[in-house]
Amino acid sequence: MAKLENNLLIQPFQQATARHYKLLLSADPSRKVVDSYLACAHKFELLSDNQLVGVILLIDTRPETIEIVNVAVIEKYWNHGFGEKLVRFGISWAKERHYQTIEIGTGSTSFGQLYLYQKCGFRIVGVDTDFFVRNYDEPIIENKLVLKDMVRLRLNLN
Repeated sequence: MAKLENNLLIQPFQQATARHYKLLLSADPSRKVVDSYLACAHKFELLSDNQLVGVILLIDTRPETIEIVNVAVIEKYWNHGFGEKLVRFGISWAKERHYQTIEIGTGSTSFGQLYLYQKCGFRIVGVDTDFFVRNYDEPIIENKLVLKDMVRLRLNLN
């Protein structure tokens, strides 16, 4: 549990409620994909005055490596620093548990997210071409573009 300023709290949660799912699906529109990683994820929620405003999920991918697989904030709280607080919490949580690397993937059309992750120290390490075409049943339109590729980012924690 991490107590933050202004009545903000990040704490673990066990079961995803409908409110959690609404957030998770805003960042990843496939319920099937979300369910595939939800059960094995380290799950945290961001509360403001005891109201759910954000989530972050991390999964172990390789020895000493963890990945942020979902981070989302309620739209009315966008551009207030909550997404950054969640990402920085994930980095800190991983460091405290002696992970060496933290990774994240995002859409090539996710301009705001790409900015945020690089601002938090992540570096682009690759592109998974056609990831969203292969793994999602419906096309995803973001920033008026069809999303096809996943940009992979990494931050070394040592």
